Amino acid sequence: MTTYEHITYKIDGPAATITMNRPDTLNAMTSLMQAEIRHALDASERNEDVIGTVFTGSGRGFCSGVDMNDLGEMSAAGKTLGKSFEHLAADPGNPDQDPNYMFSPAYLLGLRKPIIAAINGACAGLGFSYASFCDMRFLDQNAKIVSSFSPRGLIAEHGTSWMLPRIVGPSNALDICWSSRKVLAEEAYRMGYGNRLCDAGESVTEAQEYLKMIAGTSAPLSIMMMKKQIYKHLMSDLVDSMNEDNEWMAASLANDDFKEGVASFVEKRPPNFTKVKV
Repeated sequence: MTTYEHITYKIDGPAATITMNRPDTLNAMTSLMQAEIRHALDASERNEDVIGTVFTGSGRGFCSGVDMNDLGEMSAAGKTLGKSFEHLAADPGNPDQDPNYMFSPAYLLGLRKPIIAAINGACAGLGFSYASFCDMRFLDQNAKIVSSFSPRGLIAEHGTSWMLPRIVGPSNALDICWSSRKVLAEEAYRMGYGNRLCDAGESVTEAQEYLKMIAGTSAPLSIMMMKKQIYKHLMSDLVDSMNEDNEWMAASLANDDFKEGVASFVEKRPPNFTKVKV
């Protein structure tokens, strides 16, 4: 297994957990950290026993944004700086090579398996963008989100302008981006940004338990296809979505998981579904 410098990666049954691990900087993101996250997510995609991944931060925060050293280099150069790490080459998700999912952090939407952000404290800047592109967000009571774009003279970056209003609506998205104020956990939950509001220190455990729960009840191929449907059809007309759904539904009725789902229900036993294979 690969040894990481800026994250940890652990597997507990069907739930993998990626932890950004630079607590002295509130887990500020470096180029290396982003490459390690992508590599670890690829490991989850390739592990047939993993149903999904929890994404969180160590210590008292989720992520404070881009590391100041990287930010200073970008400011001096006047552009983002692409750095490559050959030992971390990975291509997670996006099996259809959809151009919408080629870049970071939008590639999270192209993953075949769920990813849940367990936001355990401050979540700002690029960390906020990553959390916004996760499939679900579980918030500790002490969590707070901050866009951080406007005080740096930046725009809503990395696709956040597309994703955020789809989560909280246009007006709330503009408020979060314009003001860059600290939105505390309860308000973020009321806006719809958070899917669960957890006791302090419990978001990671609750996210892991959620993944273990669906691993015991839901077909992995169904989970994969529903994620694909949701995000692809956000960008489609209704008639195109309906036509594609009908095609995929016909295919699902013919597969073994449908037979197993019916049989396990009738026989009152846990289902034995097909695992997702790379």
